[in-house]
Amino acid sequence: MMQHLTCWVVSDGKPGMENQCVGLAEALGLTPVVKRVALRTPWRQLSPYLRIGNQFATSAKGDPIRAPWPDLLIGTGRQSVAASLAVRAQSGGNTFTVQIQDPQIAPRHFDLVVVPRHDKLRGDNVLVTRGALHRVTPAILADAAARFAPRLAHLPSPRIAALIGGDNGVYRLTPTIMGQVADQLANLARSHGAGLMVTPSRRTGADNEAILRARLSGLTAEVWDGTGENPYFGYLGLADAVVVTCDSVSMTSEACSTGKPTYVIELDGGSPKFRAFHDGLYQDGITRRFDGALERWDHPLLDDTERVAADLRHRLIAHRTRHHHGHHHG
Repeated sequence: MMQHLTCWVVSDGKPGMENQCVGLAEALGLTPVVKRVALRTPWRQLSPYLRIGNQFATSAKGDPIRAPWPDLLIGTGRQSVAASLAVRAQSGGNTFTVQIQDPQIAPRHFDLVVVPRHDKLRGDNVLVTRGALHRVTPAILADAAARFAPRLAHLPSPRIAALIGGDNGVYRLTPTIMGQVADQLANLARSHGAGLMVTPSRRTGADNEAILRARLSGLTAEVWDGTGENPYFGYLGLADAVVVTCDSVSMTSEACSTGKPTYVIELDGGSPKFRAFHDGLYQDGITRRFDGALERWDHPLLDDTERVAADLRHRLIAHRTRHHHGHHHG
């Protein structure tokens, strides 16, 4: 029923946010058309609070928002709100509109709003998630694991994927913390015979990366050097446990969705939103703080993307029945 539906993803181009929308579309079995929008003055300053003439709001810098209207529009970020409102109005309500993250206007302006639970927004058409939506699925992990297995065959078990982020304006990965974490990982390789699969990010910084490489050199560890295909999914697929820095909600959510024990490395700094996100996962027993130890524990699966997709599927079918879509599409 779903596969033939047309779907737009509307975002301002921030990869983490766009991935949430694309992940939701893909969970429905759809391949979305991604539209990155930029708003013109005065909409840029006022949006999404200006209701008048939303169809004129998008600037030529962005992708065109024009008919034929999609069956489903998944938007995120304040730049997408004007486009979403315009499409809903101009399609006569035929386009089902989903907004991910709090749109800052009443949820009734959309068919569905999806927010993380630390946001206060609630309502009949508001779905609440524990983490971020994303594109990681068991199939993607299995496929990447198979591709990377030969290259990582020399690493012993248990295998630990270490996803290292860095400074992001809220958190700081200091050389002290990096040294501590590198020593703890080295100890797991030395004393527990663990195989380490480590991926730094651009935010990790050259100095921290150097500390990591120096302390893991000569051990059963691969530290990705940034060349060739990104092994991120392969590492997640092959890991027995995952260690992830706390600075990325999406990396943490992706790690948790694997169903493998996930340990969080706390960095310096923080914010109420990040704190609420991590504390919620600790309390639910989904993640634990990384202290250098490895243990097994039973933890609930974090499957926000699948859960939201299932809910959206029901709403979409009901919506299309109400709008008598059956006979338009033949």
